[in-house]
Order: sequence, then structure tokens, then C-alpha cells
Amino acid sequence: MDSKKQKNTPRHIAIIMDGNNRWARKRFLPGIAGHKAGADAVRAVIRGCVDQGVEVLTLFAFSSENWQRPQKEVNALMELFLLSLRREVKKLHKYNIRLHIIGDKSGFSDEIQLAIADAEVLTGNNSGLQLNIAANYGGRWDIVNTAKALAQQVAEGSLTPEEITEDLFNRTISLGDLPAPDLCIRTAGEQRISNYLLWQFAYSEFYYSPLLWPDFKEKALAEAIDDFAGRQRRFGKTSEQVEGKADA
Repeated sequence: MDSKKQKNTPRHIAIIMDGNNRWARKRFLPGIAGHKAGADAVRAVIRGCVDQGVEVLTLFAFSSENWQRPQKEVNALMELFLLSLRREVKKLHKYNIRLHIIGDKSGFSDEIQLAIADAEVLTGNNSGLQLNIAANYGGRWDIVNTAKALAQQVAEGSLTPEEITEDLFNRTISLGDLPAPDLCIRTAGEQRISNYLLWQFAYSEFYYSPLLWPDFKEKALAEAIDDFAGRQRRFGKTSEQVEGKADA
């Protein structure tokens, strides 16, 4: 991993990128201008994660609920998503970044699904930062989808109900092959999960930034990581146990 990685740097950061529309409204611009500015923040945060030695970055780009937004905005977002997949993936590949899309990809057009597949194949063997994009994703969908997959195995006779454990469920759900998110960052001052990584956030730390997403760059990321580094993560233990002052 990057030599700049510090002892308390989170291995996995998840971000709820909020505030693109508000950023645009403040400047009397159309909403899509905020999303385009948000793409610049994505590039900055990716650079920051690489510099800080973060191993995994998961970004909430488009929720399963976002289809309810005005059709014009949804169409513009889909165009931007497709454009980013085609243009940005080459840069990701150049810098040894591996891209993975999580969510119900069947909800996208055939063109976008093909671009997703091409991007994942191109970067699939890269060994640097693991970049996950949650698109048409919902935490409840993820849990139900995992339950269906395990139920199907039971129906086929390759799995018994007794063999379904927390560990198996965790290995089957999205991102189950990666370290759990250590830190979740949400921008724009909002303090809610919004149906994001509900299972995976069991022991994550949360950091809320007042900055609108397009204004969240490397400095803001470094501040979030510094805040995380000062926290004590107990995972159900007492402070004394964590500090080695009491018997485990």
C-alpha cells in the first residue's frame, strides 16, 4: 500500500455525495451543472484516497430512489454516467485503479450495461485503489437480493438453512470480498444514511461535512480522515479492553 498510509487511516471509505443540486442553485445554474462539478470532486477525492493510502473507496452515485427525480434530470444523469464510464475509465486504468459497479445494473440501458462491463474488464486486474460506484443501489435491495440468492441455494439443495450464518450472508452481499467500510462521509450537512450500505455500516464511523459535494476536495478529505484517526473504535468492547488495560 502507499507509503503515506498512517496507522489510523481507514482502509475503506464510503461517501454519500450530497449537494450537487444545491451547489448549482446557489449559482443560478441548471442542476446538471452541479453534477458535472461533482465529477471534479470525485476526481479530487480519488487522488486524495490514493495519496492517503486508502485501499477502498465506495461512492453513492445514484440510488434506487433517484429514478423518482424529474425525468429531464434523470436523463442528464444517465448521459453523464455513460460519458464518465467511457472517458474516465481510461484514466483509472492508467493509475492502476480497479472499478466495480454495485447495484441493480439491469435497470440501466443496454448501452450503459455494456459500458459498465467493458470498464470492469479493462480495470479488473489492477492492484491499486479499489473504486466502487453504487448505482441504482439501495441497501434494502442489497439485503433482499442476498436473501434471495441464499434461498435459491437452499431450494436447489446446495445449502441448508442451518448453514446460513452471518459470515456467509456477509460474504454473499455486495462488497463482501472487501474490508467493511471504516468511515462513511456525507456532505452537505445532512445526517442520514439514505438506504446506503445498511448491512455493511454495522460498525462504521460517520463524519458529516457541511460542504456541498462539489466543494469537497483533497483538504476536506484529509480533515475527515484526521477526525477518524482520533476516534476509538471498540466493536462492543470497553475502552479499557481496547487500550489493553483490562482482560479481554
